[in-house]
Amino acid sequence: MTQETTTEKKQSIISHITALRRVLLISVVAVLVAFVVLFYVFCEPLVTFILRPVTLRGIPVVATAVSDALVMKFKVCLVGAVVVAMPVIIWQIWSFVRPALYPHEKRVFKLLFFIALLLFITGIVFCYLVIFPLTVDLFWEAAEGVAESLWNVKEYFNFVLTFVLPFGVMFEMPVVMYMMARKGWLTYESAAKSRKYVILGLSVVAAILTPPDVVSQLMLLLPMVALYEISLQLMRIVAKAKADK
Repeated sequence: MTQETTTEKKQSIISHITALRRVLLISVVAVLVAFVVLFYVFCEPLVTFILRPVTLRGIPVVATAVSDALVMKFKVCLVGAVVVAMPVIIWQIWSFVRPALYPHEKRVFKLLFFIALLLFITGIVFCYLVIFPLTVDLFWEAAEGVAESLWNVKEYFNFVLTFVLPFGVMFEMPVVMYMMARKGWLTYESAAKSRKYVILGLSVVAAILTPPDVVSQLMLLLPMVALYEISLQLMRIVAKAKADK
């Protein structure tokens, strides 16, 4: 390896690090700007929206520590800031990886990125509007006749976050299975043969995450099964394309 080649590689690494630092810096600035605007202008509406599932049911929400309410507001505005700044973050990520992609890879990457984002948002909205209210009812009714429930505002928001976000990740199933099929890590035949075991596993997950009634479990299970079937069809298309090629 010549000294000139070594110098070129070092310059390439330095340019990549510089570009990555620029992406991170712009993304962080975008989040901070959005956070300031949300905290000083839209904080109360956001908090009201997050507390809506419990306030509609008359469930008392309290702050048991001096900083609980303020910490909850900070967290709500920070998560909201990430969502608001997401177009900037996505554009920065795209600008970073675009030079390394071939033309056909650019088309696939843009499409998959958009679909993945759409599925993630759909999963979160579906969970918050459909599944989460049922879960609130379950925990509230479980305490009746046992103890008086006073829900802590900070712990409630942490529960909302940890409950809702996994649904967004779960809705990424078609994109993940499609990419695995393209890479050859998973085949349509093996995934199709495992259908009954996957549905059984999804049924267990639905039973754990929802109240103990058939309607609630089906409301979660059916979308997940539909996503799995969509994933299978995408894998089938990939397998057919590879066979034709």
